Amino acid sequence: MLTELAIDLRKSVVTAVTLFTVGLIGTPQAALAVGVAAADGSGPERLTAVHGGLPVGIEARLLAGDYGGDESVQAFYRQRGFQPVWSSPERSHELIAALDALRDHGLDPAEFDADALRAEASLPAAGLPPERQVERELRLTGTLARLVQQIRYGKVDPRGLYRMWNFSLPEQAFERGLRLARVVDAPSLQAAGEAQAPDLPLYRELRAALQHYRALAALGEWPKVPGGATLRPGERSARVPALRARLAAEGEDGLLGGSDPTRYDDALAEAVMRFQQRAGLAADAAVGRQTVEALNIGPAQRVDQIRVNLERLRWVARDMLGDHLMVDITAYQANLLLGGQNVWSSRVVVGKSARETPALLDSVQHLVFNPKWVVPPTILREDVIPGVARNPAYLADHRMRVVDRSGQAVDPALIDWQNARRSGFPYMIVQESGADGSLGRIKFSLANPYSIYLHDTNARSLFRRDTRALSSGCVRLEKPQELALILLDDAARWTPETLEAALATGKTRSVPVGRDIPVLLHYATAGLDDAGRFQFRPDIYDRDAAVLAALNAAVR
Repeated sequence: MLTELAIDLRKSVVTAVTLFTVGLIGTPQAALAVGVAAADGSGPERLTAVHGGLPVGIEARLLAGDYGGDESVQAFYRQRGFQPVWSSPERSHELIAALDALRDHGLDPAEFDADALRAEASLPAAGLPPERQVERELRLTGTLARLVQQIRYGKVDPRGLYRMWNFSLPEQAFERGLRLARVVDAPSLQAAGEAQAPDLPLYRELRAALQHYRALAALGEWPKVPGGATLRPGERSARVPALRARLAAEGEDGLLGGSDPTRYDDALAEAVMRFQQRAGLAADAAVGRQTVEALNIGPAQRVDQIRVNLERLRWVARDMLGDHLMVDITAYQANLLLGGQNVWSSRVVVGKSARETPALLDSVQHLVFNPKWVVPPTILREDVIPGVARNPAYLADHRMRVVDRSGQAVDPALIDWQNARRSGFPYMIVQESGADGSLGRIKFSLANPYSIYLHDTNARSLFRRDTRALSSGCVRLEKPQELALILLDDAARWTPETLEAALATGKTRSVPVGRDIPVLLHYATAGLDDAGRFQFRPDIYDRDAAVLAALNAAVR
């Protein structure tokens, strides 16, 4: 055994010395690691032969773990027998052009040290020493792998920003290696790289908006509109000229000059309503606080906002392919797409800023007719217990009862409500089913463990509001019965009449769905409105800043 070990060790040292001497591996330590792999049979015998240097050098470096931390590069070279890619100067220059085009996706080519890469790409590979050829080869391939990763999946890992994030992860190293090979082997590397971006109308609209607002930003900042009382059409104000100048700077024609620039006339009202649509506000021509705040967001800030939303879309684009139910949180809107067609739309109410609706990928597990509501812990702690402490009739007024963990009724008069929050509350509060219950008459149960679901509501007047971040985190639907019929997917059994009859019984009942539909709860501060027009939205949960900071941060 000792003799065999000594022979293996001697073979390892010989292999390492050979690799280091001929320049295939730059450090003795890395050479020794590969030499051990070769000697014990885990590495190919040809590592000890040069064979022109380059393929052997690539394999040696990769086996030593020298591939920039991206395992798709190693998988890529294994799949192609460690043959080099970048012997053609034209191919290298295509990579540089693809890097420059990243700017059109809101990404930063400077992160890739493009100037140094441009110099690297211009070097004649054949005239370099073997070790430098290998370094150049792996650097260019590693750059392409990062480019494909960023344009397809995004630069930022959303799991580092959101604890609940559960959308589809990027492909594994082997699949990413195959994708890298398809890009490399394509007739146009730049076109193949572009094709990795999300193939979605919204993504294309965002890219067009990015170009537009960058051009506006290059012209300088926009005039500011002073705050004050709400301006309405027909009024005169010393603030109106600033309003005209601000909208003209964004491209509105015919607003400057005129016989009375201080009058809020019809032409200005039309321009304000167009702006309000673009800003995701109610297009009512009333220039109040929200409209003034939106007017005073500059073009450079809008560029950043678009970049943030391009990144968000890269995170979730694969989950938007095929049939899905999209809950657009900031648009207060839900849409069901089947076969590429929008078959159902509904206004929604989402979580207030203190109880945000999270971004989630989920699916409807079943429907509950006439659902009872078990009050979630946050609402119990922050709303119900203080409510009962103030008003002993609170539970009766809200048709609620107290039960223990086994479901047995508990007399609320026996509970010390004044100290219940501090001492820990060992019971549950259940609201009985009914049209006037908080969940309305239908609940759409999801699979997540956070008590987030879709449901009907007894507060239907809320859907008439323009801003609808009003719930405790769950999503309230304006048209739940229409969605229920589509998801039940059984026209012979479930019609509007039979569904209404089942609900009218008042009995709580779980019903399986006939369609397995992914549900996307998506947060975006730039998107498309009902007419397909691009618009910004208010950042109701203040999430943009963290994404922008991560997007601008240096890559480690």
